[in-house]
Amino acid sequence: MTAREAVAAPLTGPAAGGVAAPLLLAVVCTGYAVGAMLGWGSRELALFMGDFGLSAAALIATVSCFCYARRVPPRLRPAWLLFALSSLMAAIGNGIWGWYEVVLDRPMPSPSAADVFFLCFAPPAIVGLLVLAKRPVTRAGWFCLALDAWLIGGSLLTISWSLALAHTAHAQGQSVAPAALALAYPMLDIVLVSMVLALHFRRSGGNRSAVNTAVAALALTVVSDALFTSPLLRETYRSGQLLDAGWFAGSLLLAYAPWGVRRPAEPPRPPRGPLQSSRPVAGSLPALTPYLAAAVCTLGILYHVVEERRVDRVVVITACTVVLALVVRQGIMLLDNISLTSELAQKENHFRSLVQGSSDVIMIAAPSGVLRYVSPAASGVYGRDAEELIGSELACLLHPQDLGRVVHEVRRFLAASPAEEPTMRIECRFRSGAGEWLHVESTVNRHQGGLIFNCRDVTERVRLQAQLQHSAEHDPLTDLPNRALFTERVRRGIGGRRAADAGTAVLFIDLDGFKGVNDRLGHQAGDELLIGAASRLAESVRSGDTAARLGGDEFAALILGDGARDRASREAQVLEIAERLRLTLSQPYRIDGQDVRVAASIGVAFAEPGIGPSDLMRNADLAMYRAKAGGKDRVELYAPQMQAEVVRRTELAARLRTALHEGEFALLHQPVVSLASGRIESVAAQARWRSAHGILFTPGEFLRVSGDADRADELGRWLLEESVVQAAERGRLGHHTPVTVRVSSRRLLDRSLPPGGIERMLARHGLPSRALIVELSDPDPRLRQDSRASFDELEQRLMALRRIGVRIALDGFGSGHAAINALRRLPVDILKLDRGLVDGIVESSRLHKITSGLLRIAGDLGMESVAEGVDLPEQVLALRAMGCTHGQGAAFSGALDEYRLRRALVRDDCPVPGGVALPVLTGGAGGGSFRMRSSSHNETRVPPA
Repeated sequence: MTAREAVAAPLTGPAAGGVAAPLLLAVVCTGYAVGAMLGWGSRELALFMGDFGLSAAALIATVSCFCYARRVPPRLRPAWLLFALSSLMAAIGNGIWGWYEVVLDRPMPSPSAADVFFLCFAPPAIVGLLVLAKRPVTRAGWFCLALDAWLIGGSLLTISWSLALAHTAHAQGQSVAPAALALAYPMLDIVLVSMVLALHFRRSGGNRSAVNTAVAALALTVVSDALFTSPLLRETYRSGQLLDAGWFAGSLLLAYAPWGVRRPAEPPRPPRGPLQSSRPVAGSLPALTPYLAAAVCTLGILYHVVEERRVDRVVVITACTVVLALVVRQGIMLLDNISLTSELAQKENHFRSLVQGSSDVIMIAAPSGVLRYVSPAASGVYGRDAEELIGSELACLLHPQDLGRVVHEVRRFLAASPAEEPTMRIECRFRSGAGEWLHVESTVNRHQGGLIFNCRDVTERVRLQAQLQHSAEHDPLTDLPNRALFTERVRRGIGGRRAADAGTAVLFIDLDGFKGVNDRLGHQAGDELLIGAASRLAESVRSGDTAARLGGDEFAALILGDGARDRASREAQVLEIAERLRLTLSQPYRIDGQDVRVAASIGVAFAEPGIGPSDLMRNADLAMYRAKAGGKDRVELYAPQMQAEVVRRTELAARLRTALHEGEFALLHQPVVSLASGRIESVAAQARWRSAHGILFTPGEFLRVSGDADRADELGRWLLEESVVQAAERGRLGHHTPVTVRVSSRRLLDRSLPPGGIERMLARHGLPSRALIVELSDPDPRLRQDSRASFDELEQRLMALRRIGVRIALDGFGSGHAAINALRRLPVDILKLDRGLVDGIVESSRLHKITSGLLRIAGDLGMESVAEGVDLPEQVLALRAMGCTHGQGAAFSGALDEYRLRRALVRDDCPVPGGVALPVLTGGAGGGSFRMRSSSHNETRVPPA
């Protein structure tokens, strides 16, 4: 179905369905007329149909108008109620007439009650027409309406008097009542006809079909009344004759009027050309009404002159009043026209001033596209005079790339309904006088024979929008695409026709050592380094690829595939590009007169069928972190097991979080044995996590897998609190063995741990300060950079603990420069040898010498030494010979639960496995004898966890 058929469909549907009603009306009226022409077959039936038939038709009209009045808007309701009252008067009058002729079988007296009801028919109909009419808004309008009615009525009275009414009045003689009754019918009909004609072109815009049908019904009734009052028919009239068919049809037509076919109002159509008349013909007919009335009066007088009759005084007086009314009306119209002309001139000057003074350009284009009018603002906006543009084709002034879109939009706008789309807004580029293309926004309106364009220059706005769009999609420091634009480029790169290209790759790049540059040289130098790195990255990728900065020191690159290489060669090519980028970014940067070096860790991920941009970027990110974890300054290709490892870490971190809150961690203690006496000098607190399968994991195992620093801090708080609680409980039972708790440097520097927090914890649980040994674990990364502020703060914290009696142990001694530096700066009481030294102390003479030297340093500084990871008896003997004072490991005991620990503390020694005797020093430091202690084979050894 076409658009025109779709519009026409709702208009033709109701008309087709409403054919039955008018057809039935025509059949009934024709049947009544045929019956009247044939005399109805008998006198009695003719009288019945001529009286009660007309009464029934009038009653039908009464009921129809009354029912319709209850459904229409309140403004139109009085008119249809008055039409119902008018029809009721006619029904009662015909009923009274039939009562005399049919029921009483007597001739109708004159005058009678029926005449009263017949005379009451016209006034309600006249008032009803006034209600339906469009009311004048001024007093002059009401006066002109009265004059129009009198002009029509006077002209009809003149010609009617000349033809028939004068003869009727003369025939009635001097009897006033018969003469008045004889003239009342035609006078009221004349008034009714005058109102019908005067108001025909003033009707309101409501249901025009119903109003026109009602007017036609009243007009048919008036014609029948006029024929009835003529002397020729009145003398010979009998009920049931053909004249009754007019009244019958008028009543039924009035009954049909409200319910007839009402076609919906068609929307106004756009103008089709300049030749269409601006004023409809119907609008000129009301202006001709006065002249037609004067012509009728003139014809009435000429009739008397031609017939050589004496001009009647009624005709002369009526004609004079008609002429006077015409003169008065013309005077009012003349004054009204003068006022309208002045007002129109003022409005025209006003709008001309608005158009000429407006900063917007107003153009009127013909249907052919030729400009007919251009406002003077064109010289300021376009740089071209209005006279130069008039006569030009609009298509020649538009940008060729915008022309097709503009033509399409204009055609769509003209095809749309003005009610649905009264205006249209369109933006295009317009050629200026200097040859530049200006961005112009135009509001388009329909105009007779063309279109009106209200144009304004929006070039600056378009530039600002483009600048804002660029700022929203690019990094402000390096001007590279940001994460949002890079994600969109990746989505386009792996979608559409490139979806099947597995050669597309994403590179994630992180600058290793950038934070050190910021700390040493400041953020300004860091920004210059980022700008230089971004420039190198943008120059290193191909023209079709994308380089982006994701944030901080993280960059990314999108390498589009060519679709022509196999997977292996494509991977080799991309890895070569990544390696070249790594070398390029690792070259020295000249900043503030000095060379600054950073490295680049790059992760590469290739697109796979069905992968999304977020997943592809995540894979590249995982590969980049694997490159950093593998030693930095390297390129790593994504593998699926990386994602599995991340999932495993995430699950383990979630389980750790639950385990901490649900108490799944257990606290074990490993004895620290004196190598000289074999006695348990202290115990080292260790946390264990009991998994769902009953396996105990050490902190190094589950924290290394999860990589969750927050969980490590939370576990450290739990370990310290629980160790103090259990040590205090053992002290109350008589076991005053000190407990060693590992605390990280990061934890000691944490602001959430106040300086007096450990002291208050000891006081709260009743543990003496000498019973706690704080074991300082691997130094914080900030300490490894020799940060003086961090070392000073850590030193103050440790000194505060030492003042209250807490001893300090340094873990991992001998493992690197950080431990040596900490020994030089921090207050330390106990040195714990790194496990890596103890493992190879028997096999490697080199390690033997290194360990021996470290132990001499500890002895010279007056510190105790503890060897960790002593698992073999040979290691015990070697360490004892080197001067190590204490040992901790499986050679003595594993980690014990609280019950087994108390048994070991009661025994107060730890036998060496395998029955190897320990030389126990019984004498003083300067010399003495040794005695051998051996383990009893009957004693059950506490197994390690």
